[in-house]
Amino acid sequence: MRTTTAAAALSAALPLALAQTQSNETVLGVYMFHRHGDRTAKSTPPSNLTNLGYQEVYTSGQYYRNRYIASDATYRINGINADLVKQSQIAVSAPADTVLQNSATGFLQGLYPPVGSNLDTNTLRNGTVITAPMEGYQLIPVSLVTSGSGSEDNGWLQSASGCAQATISSNKFFTSAEYIDLLNSTHELYQSVVPTINGTFNSSTASFKNAYTVWDLINVAEIHNATFDPSNIITSNIFLQLAELSNMHEWGLAYNSSDNMRAIAGMTLAGQVQQFLNGTIASAGRQKIAIQFGAYGNFASFFGLAIPDIETTQPALMGVADYASALTFEMFTNSSTAVSSTSYPSASEIYVRMLFHNGTTSNISEPEVYPLFGSGQAAVSWSDFNAGLDKFAVGSTEQWCTACGNFTGSCAAYAPAGSSSGSSSGSQTGSGGAGGNGLSAAVNGVIGAMVTLAVVLGLEALVLLLGGLRVVSKKRLAQGAVGSSPVSVGGGKMA
Repeated sequence: MRTTTAAAALSAALPLALAQTQSNETVLGVYMFHRHGDRTAKSTPPSNLTNLGYQEVYTSGQYYRNRYIASDATYRINGINADLVKQSQIAVSAPADTVLQNSATGFLQGLYPPVGSNLDTNTLRNGTVITAPMEGYQLIPVSLVTSGSGSEDNGWLQSASGCAQATISSNKFFTSAEYIDLLNSTHELYQSVVPTINGTFNSSTASFKNAYTVWDLINVAEIHNATFDPSNIITSNIFLQLAELSNMHEWGLAYNSSDNMRAIAGMTLAGQVQQFLNGTIASAGRQKIAIQFGAYGNFASFFGLAIPDIETTQPALMGVADYASALTFEMFTNSSTAVSSTSYPSASEIYVRMLFHNGTTSNISEPEVYPLFGSGQAAVSWSDFNAGLDKFAVGSTEQWCTACGNFTGSCAAYAPAGSSSGSSSGSQTGSGGAGGNGLSAAVNGVIGAMVTLAVVLGLEALVLLLGGLRVVSKKRLAQGAVGSSPVSVGGGKMA
């Protein structure tokens, strides 16, 4: 992956330090939202996971194995099987998409590798001894959210989320003064790069309107194409400007402080996190870890909802999350009582912390804790965690249908009295790249069959493209884009 100062900005977001050993702490359950690995460009479908992307998610899986699963794991989940996977303890989901689904499979190979010599053999009645292939490769089901199928080929996932009000809200960005100003002020910048992308974009489509897909195409070429841009039109300064414009574009489509419906992806993610961790407590820890694969839009939408005044408190999170990024919720207790099915901590003894890592997680680049709901604390109590999520979480089909204004199909039962179940709130379609979401099987439970949001999971349209997050002044960026001058990193809005 290309490294830019944008990635450094994320690290400078001043997250709370994460202690690596806490002997009095027991992790009870984990919910993880993970972005897919490196892929081919969206604008040249079909998108496919690359070998680099496979390596990224596999490496991430190895890290989280050493953190949560292995017998000597730093934050081992209480009672989880270390070597042989126990299917009832883990739930994995992804849209039926070659990039997202394959990323989930690659991650699981690192999380639960082949068991090798620990593999049990089966002896048939006739005496034949059967050993599993590939040295005990472990088959872990990935629940597919079919509504997210093909999400990695969509430039703007919000329009396909199925949520009418979310689509309408995101479309408002295209008529905002902010959007129009950037569309006009960056015209020359986008025209200057047409010679390098004229196989896909022309002078009319190379603009801020398609900021994400333009950046995505160039970024993929910068990573994989050794003969790309022989005239060196895409200088490091122009590359950085395009990345930051993409961040602004995607943030504008994923979250708006005055219109939360734009963040339906984050609302749904909040609902499924809450549902799974509540289920962990209700089952006295029998279900232990959930992993959902999706696109970057969910990260941005959730951050906007869960971090008050994000523009001033954590501006580096306002962008497109890099490939293989991971957002994790750890539920733990400090109780000295041994945790078992017959002895489980009370709600008052349970806490939750949120961790995020931009890009592939490894032993040399670990996740960091970010405070939730403006608490300023590394962890919040279970009651405060639920209270915080309750303010915006969408945790049922009825809630989703009502919020989205959808009253057909699975939502017909929730149509307001006197309304026609044959119609739903007017939806609009728009063009451009945007925030996607993509729900997991967990989401499936949260929003039921209505999880067309899994598409939103395509999260592939929102928090910060491959370039890492970064803070920059919009005004100076707009000026710098036209004049091809360096973009300021100091104080402003985008990550």
